[in-house]
Amino acid sequence: MTTIALYGKTLGREHAAYLQLLVDKLKDSGYKLAFYKPFWEKIQKLVELNDTFDLYENHHDLAGHVDYLFSIGGDGTLLDTITLIRDSGIPVLGINLGRLGFLSSVPRDKITKAIDDIDGGKYSIEERALLRLNAGKDLFGETNYALNELTIHKRQAHSMLTVKAYVDDRYMNSYWADGLIVATPTGSTAYSMSCGGPIVTPDSCNFIITPIATHNLTVRPIVVPDSSHIKLIVEGRNHDYYLGLDSRYVSMDEPLELEIRKERFGIKLVQLEHEAFFTTIRKKLNWGLDYRN
Repeated sequence: MTTIALYGKTLGREHAAYLQLLVDKLKDSGYKLAFYKPFWEKIQKLVELNDTFDLYENHHDLAGHVDYLFSIGGDGTLLDTITLIRDSGIPVLGINLGRLGFLSSVPRDKITKAIDDIDGGKYSIEERALLRLNAGKDLFGETNYALNELTIHKRQAHSMLTVKAYVDDRYMNSYWADGLIVATPTGSTAYSMSCGGPIVTPDSCNFIITPIATHNLTVRPIVVPDSSHIKLIVEGRNHDYYLGLDSRYVSMDEPLELEIRKERFGIKLVQLEHEAFFTTIRKKLNWGLDYRN
């Protein structure tokens, strides 16, 4: 029997009906369910489940026991799943109960159709690249990798960071800015895009280096191959900054040398036939719409 793990962080009462619909549809389709234990403890009074199910708490409970993982929430929720999936190769499908949702591409009103498409084999598996951080110590425990981006951001409102950047040991630039982003193709539609970075397709083998509020107006985002070795050093008087991998952040007060490479493994996303990348871009960014009167 195919087992589907359900992952979420929280759920408002206004979304309980959609979760109930998802659970009922999966059970009717013959799938076995496994709930993330902290999520189940928050939703058990909101959902009726008249059948047996499993609970899981970490990646050890998933690897070899689960066939798919459904992320229930928004893009931030799906990003959190990579710390559970790790290198297990379990495909992830995002059910979007949030707002924009580039990664969580299945809207709440298409849940039934999404399950029907999976039953009918009308989907593909896309492997998305991860980036890996090496800072001489495990700042993020065993999960020093990101699906969207690595971010360096100043902590003090009145200050400015100086970040010296090298690509393949060749000096590229010193950024005087509020911070710096190194994004994957998946992350090109996230924080990097909001800072003026380009959109690249998920299968592009690139990293995007995007400054945050640069103090030099001639500096622009740059795209480099993901085979590159990127080195970043925070210089200058201000060493107080935040270092982030996706939605996980640590506070820093020392000028560490940060090395970024492509991770040896990727994350598999379930891509339904009617939710291709360009379709999602058109929908989410309203491309191709004529607003002229």
